[in-house]
Amino acid sequence: MQTAVHHIDGDRFARCIATSKRVRWDIDDDVIRGRVFDTEQKYLPDGLSQVDQMGYLSTAEKRYMSQIQGRTYANLFGLVERFINAKVLELSRDHWFGDQTALEALVRFSDEELKHQELFRRIERMTAAAMPHGYRLVADPDEVAGVVLGKSTWSVLALTLHIELFTQLHYRESIDPDDDLSALFKDVFLFHWKEENQHAIVDELEWRRIDATLRAEERDKAVDDFIELVGAVDGILQAQAGEDARYFVETCGRQLGAEERRALEAAVLKAYRWQYIISGAQHPHFVKVLSSLITEAQGGRIMSALATLQ
Repeated sequence: MQTAVHHIDGDRFARCIATSKRVRWDIDDDVIRGRVFDTEQKYLPDGLSQVDQMGYLSTAEKRYMSQIQGRTYANLFGLVERFINAKVLELSRDHWFGDQTALEALVRFSDEELKHQELFRRIERMTAAAMPHGYRLVADPDEVAGVVLGKSTWSVLALTLHIELFTQLHYRESIDPDDDLSALFKDVFLFHWKEENQHAIVDELEWRRIDATLRAEERDKAVDDFIELVGAVDGILQAQAGEDARYFVETCGRQLGAEERRALEAAVLKAYRWQYIISGAQHPHFVKVLSSLITEAQGGRIMSALATLQ
């Protein structure tokens, strides 16, 4: 069967390159600037941490929970960017001897993702210095990347666009408007957001390019892969929610009863599912792009899988 021909939108790739050059930033000079984390401030806004729904916690405890969730939020971005960067480098091969504008856009994307990973490693070291001992990130980034990259490229790009879009949504609607957050934490995600904007455009362009090469049965299998990837993400979130609830209980300074512990773990998992799955799956642009590539029946399968997580 002859491979479908897909037009490379060089103008959109060129605009991504121009944006990349314009917003380029440095971890030390622009983001950290010699600052440290202040534990008297929230790290993650209530709209993401959902601590306003944890009525059994005091004001100080809610602030502490926002710090734990903020630490995990940064760590999980570092985790997903491990597989995103590997996939971007793999995709760049398709443009080695073709459109050099597309190649440059992907190379810049990869360079920025490597920088983001270093930023989040720095943030973990800094939050570790400010917070009690005992915190643990459950998932190993390399192991997760190995599992994700074992799935179809179509499904990995679907997951990647989903992530890039909710990153922007979270910053614009929750992080930026909250004046009670740590200024350093806000800046981490301000500068991250600046480069994620063009990444989402590249994700969509490459997803559509890959989609144009698939037969109907290959796309149907890719939809199943995407559902499996979302399930794998949820497995990570379940494990991390339990771990973060344990860390809070052991370090918050008071004894929580069994019922409070169960409620806390359920609330943290609910917040994490909103942050990393639901907010992206409901993003209007993600829904628009996904719907343009799949059948109504395939969309129904995806919606049914997501419904079990709410």
